[in-house]
Formats: sequence, C-alpha cells, structure tokens
Amino acid sequence: MIKAEQVSKSFDSPAGSVAVLKELNLEVGAGEAVAIAGPSGSGKTTLLNLLGALDRPSSGNIVIDGQAIDNLDEIAAARFRNRSIGFIFQLHHLLPQCTVLENVLVPRLAGGWAESPEVTRARAEALLREVGLQDRLTHRPSQLSGGEQLRVAIARSLINEPRIILADEPTGSLDTATGKRVADLLLRTNLGKGVALVLVTHNEGLAERMQKTYRLEEGRLVS
Repeated sequence: MIKAEQVSKSFDSPAGSVAVLKELNLEVGAGEAVAIAGPSGSGKTTLLNLLGALDRPSSGNIVIDGQAIDNLDEIAAARFRNRSIGFIFQLHHLLPQCTVLENVLVPRLAGGWAESPEVTRARAEALLREVGLQDRLTHRPSQLSGGEQLRVAIARSLINEPRIILADEPTGSLDTATGKRVADLLLRTNLGKGVALVLVTHNEGLAERMQKTYRLEEGRLVS
C-alpha cells in the first residue's frame, strides 16, 4: 500500500541545504498500522507530507496504492489525495465559516462522489457520533475546544473511506478517555477495512497498540 525507497528531503536555509530525511525506506501493507516516533524537528511531519503527496522528495521514489506520486502535477495530486488518503493534521485546518457537519462533508462534496445528499449526510453524522460530537453538528470551530476540533478533523479524514490514513499526533490534545476512543476508531477502521494507518505520536501507549513502531533518527527510520 505504501512503499518509499531511498527517499531524501532537503530544505534550503541561510546556512545552506539542510538534509531532513536521508535515503529513508518504508513499506506499509494494507491493514497494517505503523507508529513513527522521534524528537521534535526530526522530520516526522515532513515524512507524512511526502507520503500524502503534499510535498515532493528531493530524491527517491514513493508509490502509494500502486500510484507513483513523485511527479504528479498539482491537480492530479489533489485528486489522488481526495480519493485515497485521509489526513489528520496537528493544526486541524477546519473552515471557520462552516459548521462541524459541513467541515466533515467538505472532502466528500469536493470529490464529486456519486451518491445522494442524504447518504452523504448520514455517513458524516455517523462518524461524528463515533467521535462523540453528535450534539455539535451546527457549531462553528470557534465554539469548540481544541480537542473537539481535533475530533472533527478525524471524522473528516474518514468521510471518503480512504485506503490510507496519515495522522500527525491524533490524540495529542485529547484527555485519556477520548484519546482511547479515537484510537479505537482508527484501529477499527484499520483492521475492519484493511486501511493502512501511519501515525506520528509521542504517546507510548498509543504506539504500543500499532503493529510496528519506528523511530526517526538522523533522517532514517529505525525499527
């Protein structure tokens, strides 16, 4: 489902080029759950951005669900992300002018899926029940706590039934009980639907629930 071969990523700085990832290799199969740990600034989010076709590697190859994504143009990359990948970002990126329900619906509507509005709405409402926000459908993001906003982002990431979920600290701002509920939902999706799950986390308990754990050190993954 995910195959990264000899992937390197460098960024320009006033002091010169800075190598963040160095000939990194990673394989994740369908239905496999992988945690990536490492100190702040080690390149974990950079790696997720590359796997999600939000950025391109400086060198190396990335194949996602049979699609080589290294050289997709912006339109093709956007279409691929919408159809195949569910993102959970640390900063959530919710639309402030939209309600909770509308935020969850956005990826489905943008992708032009062929189903009735009633079916789409029912799918979104079911996901919001799963994350405990069934009473917040008409609220705006500014009316929610940080943890509630994160749960909206998680529901949104699942609306298109993606083949791959990429999650950046998916339980970082949640209390213990809600964090467990969210982790349970991600793992049910992972196991029940054969979805590949890659998450970045500092939560050792969450990492231990994954099938594999890697640590990102000096630009490479260590098992």
